[in-house]
Amino acid sequence: MNARHAQAWLLALALAALGLVALGVSVGSTGWEGWIGPLFDPGADEAAAALARQIVFDIRLPRTVGAWTAGALLGLAGAVAQGLFRNPLADPFLLGSAAGASLGVALALAGWGGAAGMVGAGASGAAISVWSGSVWVRLGLTGAAFVGAVLAVGLTLALARGVQHTLRLLLAGVVVGVVLGAVTQLVLLFSPESLQAMQAFLLGSTGFVGWAAVALMAAVWGLCVLAAGALARGLDGLSLGEATARSLGLPLGALRVGLVAVLALATGTAVAQTGLIAFVGLAAPHLVRALVRTTHGWLMALASAMGGVLLLAADILARGLIAPQELPVGVLTAVLGGGYLLWLMHRRSRQEGVR
Repeated sequence: MNARHAQAWLLALALAALGLVALGVSVGSTGWEGWIGPLFDPGADEAAAALARQIVFDIRLPRTVGAWTAGALLGLAGAVAQGLFRNPLADPFLLGSAAGASLGVALALAGWGGAAGMVGAGASGAAISVWSGSVWVRLGLTGAAFVGAVLAVGLTLALARGVQHTLRLLLAGVVVGVVLGAVTQLVLLFSPESLQAMQAFLLGSTGFVGWAAVALMAAVWGLCVLAAGALARGLDGLSLGEATARSLGLPLGALRVGLVAVLALATGTAVAQTGLIAFVGLAAPHLVRALVRTTHGWLMALASAMGGVLLLAADILARGLIAPQELPVGVLTAVLGGGYLLWLMHRRSRQEGVR
C-alpha cells in the first residue's frame, strides 16, 4: 500500500512540476502578452519574434528548469542527510558545504576586486552581481563555489577522522561551518567592494541559470539518484540503529562514505549554481513524511521531486509578487520554510500537551 501511495504522490509531483514549468515560462516583467503574440503570430515583426524566442528559450525556460533541478538536488541531499544522521532536523549544509562555497566565492571576488561583473541594473534595481557577468567570470565563480564546498566537506571528514562516528561527523561539520563563515566575513571585511557582488550568492538566486548550468545539475542529479537508490536499503538498516545495522551485516563504513559523497556532490552542485537557498532541503523530506510512510528509496525520490516543486514554486512567487521587480528566492524560501517549521513545532507541542 505504501509503495502505491508513493507512486501516486510521485506522479502528482511530476504533474505539478510540469504545470509550474508552464507557469514559470509566463512569469516575468512582460508576462504572457509580451511574448505570446510575437512568438505565434505569423505576421509578427521578425525582431519582435526573435526577442520573444530569446525571452522564452534563453532566459525563462532555463531559469525555470534550473530552479526545479536545483531544488531536486537539495531535496535529495536533505533526505540523505536526515537518514545519515538519523535526525529529522538535519540539513544538507551540515557538513560545511555552504560555508565552504561562500568562502570560495568571497575569495574569488576579492581576487577580482569585486567589480568583475558590476555591469548593469538588475530586476530589483540594484547593481547586477558578478553572477550576470561574462561566461568566464560565471564559470570561475561557479568553480570557486564548488571547490570551496568540496574542500569544506573534506575538512569535515578530516576533523571527524572519517565517517565511522556519525555524531563526531555532525559536530565537525558544525565547527567547520562556523569557522569558514567567520573567515568569509573577514575576507569581505578586507574587500568591501565585494560585498554587493556577494549579496546575490548569499541571498540565493536562479536568475542567471543558463542551459549549461541546467545540463550540469541534471547530470549530477541523475548520478546522485542512482547512487542514492543503490544505498537506500542500507539506509533503511541504518535507521534501525548502528548496532542493529551492524548485526545485519551492513558495511557501515562504505555506506557512510557513499552517503556523504552523494550529500556533498548534490549540495555542492546546487549551491555553486544558485547560491545559498535555505530550508528546501530541510522542508522537502518533512512534507514527504507527512504525506506517506515509506522506505528510504521512495522517500529520497519523493523528497527530490518535492524539493524541485518547492523551489520552482518559490522562484515563480519571487518573480511575480512585486513584478517587474523580484525578490531573492533564498529569502522567500527562508521565510516560508521557517514559518512551516514553526507551525510544525507548534502543532507537535499542542499534540504532546493533549496527551
